[in-house]
Amino acid sequence: MCGIIGILGTEAVAPRLLAGLRRLEYRGYDSAGIATDHDGLIDRRRAAGKLDNLAKVLEDQPLPGTTGIAHTRWATHGAPTEDNAHPHATDEVAVVHNGIIENFKPLRDELIARGRVFKSQTDTEVVCHLISEQVEKGLDPVEAVRVTLKRLHGAFALAILFRSNPDLLIGARLGSPLVVGFGETESYLGSDALALAPLTQRICYLEEGDWCVLTRDGTTVYDRDDQPVERPVILSGASDVTISKGNHRHFMLKEIYEQPIVVAQTLRAYVRGFEGQVSLPTEDFDLSSVRRVTIVACGTSFYAGMVAKYWFEQFARVPVDIDVASEFRYREPVMEEGGLALFISQSGETADTLAALRHARANGQKIAVVVNVPTSTMAREADLLLATHAGPEIGVASTKAFTCQLAVLATFAANLARAKGRLSADEERNIVRHLSEAPAALNGALAYDEAIEAMAPMIAKARDVLYLGRGPDYPLALEGALKLKEISYIHAEGYAAGEMKHGPIALIDENVPVIVLAPSGPLFEKTVSNMQEVQARGGQVVLISDYDGVEQAGEGCIATITMPKVHPLIAPLVYAIPVQLLAYHVAVAKGTDVDQPRNLAKSVTVE
Repeated sequence: MCGIIGILGTEAVAPRLLAGLRRLEYRGYDSAGIATDHDGLIDRRRAAGKLDNLAKVLEDQPLPGTTGIAHTRWATHGAPTEDNAHPHATDEVAVVHNGIIENFKPLRDELIARGRVFKSQTDTEVVCHLISEQVEKGLDPVEAVRVTLKRLHGAFALAILFRSNPDLLIGARLGSPLVVGFGETESYLGSDALALAPLTQRICYLEEGDWCVLTRDGTTVYDRDDQPVERPVILSGASDVTISKGNHRHFMLKEIYEQPIVVAQTLRAYVRGFEGQVSLPTEDFDLSSVRRVTIVACGTSFYAGMVAKYWFEQFARVPVDIDVASEFRYREPVMEEGGLALFISQSGETADTLAALRHARANGQKIAVVVNVPTSTMAREADLLLATHAGPEIGVASTKAFTCQLAVLATFAANLARAKGRLSADEERNIVRHLSEAPAALNGALAYDEAIEAMAPMIAKARDVLYLGRGPDYPLALEGALKLKEISYIHAEGYAAGEMKHGPIALIDENVPVIVLAPSGPLFEKTVSNMQEVQARGGQVVLISDYDGVEQAGEGCIATITMPKVHPLIAPLVYAIPVQLLAYHVAVAKGTDVDQPRNLAKSVTVE
C-alpha cells in the first residue's frame, strides 16, 4: 500500500525523500509527491505514474527546504492523477496519508458548507482542512492535530507539515503502521523501517492510536488518550544497501530464484536435522490443549493456509477452519475459548488480517502468526511469532514469501502433531528428512526455467486459463491462477480437479489452456482421470508432473513440465516454482509491468 517518509532535517531533504520513496516502490503505487516547508510557505511537487515522472519534475523545478514529507499513493478515492496525488495541502498545512478516512464524506460536506474549497477527490484532503481550520482559529499545531484526530474514523498513518512551524513534524497512526526514526541531528517518519534504513537504524514503532510530535529538541509520543508515553527505541536491522535485481531482468525473477536459499534459511530456524526434530518457540505456548485451529489470511497467504489445513488435519488430527480475512469477522464465527487462531501475512500489516486477529483475541483465542517482518504489528501482537526468513520481497506478486510460509507451516503442523501425541519419533524424523530435501528439489525445479519460457507465448495468446489440482495441489492451482491474473492480466481460475464435471467443464474448448498439477502420489490417477475428461472435449492441457507422471500421462498434452520426484509433503513447495515461472514468462511475453502490476499493492493496509 502507500508509502510515507518524512524528514525533519538539517540539509536539503527533497533528494533524500525521493530516494526514500524509491525504497518504498515495492509496496505498489500509481502517483507520488513531495512537500517541503521553506521561505514561509509550503511547496509541492507531484506526478502521476512512476517515480521517474516525479524525478523529472524535481529536475525541472528543484524543491528547497530542510523539512519535508513524501508519499507514494495507491488510489482508493479518486483516480491516480496529479491533483489526487499526495501531499495534499492548504496554505497552512500539508498531509500525507496511508489508509482510509471512513467518515470523510460527512466531514467533507460539513467543510464545504463552511466555505472550504476542495481540489481533489480524495478522503485525505479533509484532514488538511480540519487541521487548517483549527490553526486559523489560533490553536497551535499540536493542539490542532489533537482535536482533529478525535474526528477521524477509519485507518490512517499521517505525516503532517506546517507552514508556520518549519521545525515541526507530526505523525499519527490508527490501523496503519508508522515508524519514528532518530538521527544525530535529525528525526524521521516512515511507513516502514526499510524506508528509513539509509537515514537511521534507531527507530520506534508507534502503537495503535499513538501520535507523535517531532521537533529540534526531541520527539514526544502520545497514546490514544493524549497521554505522553515511552515507546521502546530499537535497532531496526533493515539493510541500507540499495536492493537490486542483480543479473535478473525483474525483481520477481530474482526472488523466484532465491527460493532454494531462503527456504533453507527458514527451515534452519525451525528444524534440528541431526536430531530429526522440529523446534518451534512454543515453550510458553501449550499446543497439547489445542482442540481446533482457525487459519485466517488473504490472497497468496490464504492459499498457504489452505495447504496447511491438509497438513494439520493429516498429521495432528486437529480440525481446522480457514477463512479469508475480509470475511472472517462478518460471518460471526464460533470460536472455542482457548482455541488457536493462526494468521498468515507477508507484511504483518495486512489490514483485514490484523482486524481479524484482534477479533479473535477478543473472543479468547490464542494468537499465532506467520509473517516475514518480525517487527510488524501482527508480530508484536501475537502470542507466538513464527517468522519466515525470506528477506525483503520487492515484486508485488508474492513468490519466495509463499514458499517460506509453506516451510514454516509444515514445521508447525509437525510440532502440533508431536504435542498432541500423534507423531512418533520415527515419523517426525521422516518429516524432517523430507523437509530437508526441499531446497535441493526447488533448485531442481528451477532447471526447467528455459522450457517454461519456451512454452509461455502459447499461453500468452489465451483470454482464459484454468488450473487444476487435487489435495494440497488444489491450493497450488488457485495460487497459479492468481499469479497469472496478477501479472499478465489474463483471466484465470483454479479448481479442484474433481469439480470440473460440476460446471467448469462447460468452459473447455480449444482456446482455453488447462494447467494440470499432478505429482506422482496417491491422487495422481484421479487427477489424470479428470485431465482426460478435459482432453476428450478438445481442451489444451499443460501437464506439470514428475518424470513418471509425464511418462504415464503426457500423451496428448500440448506441453509438459517435468519436476523432480518428491515426497507429497514438499510437493506444494516444489510445484510453486513452475506456476510462478509460467506466470512470469507469460507476463514478459505480453509486455506487462511484472514487478508492479496495475492496481495492486504489496501491503494492503486498508479494508
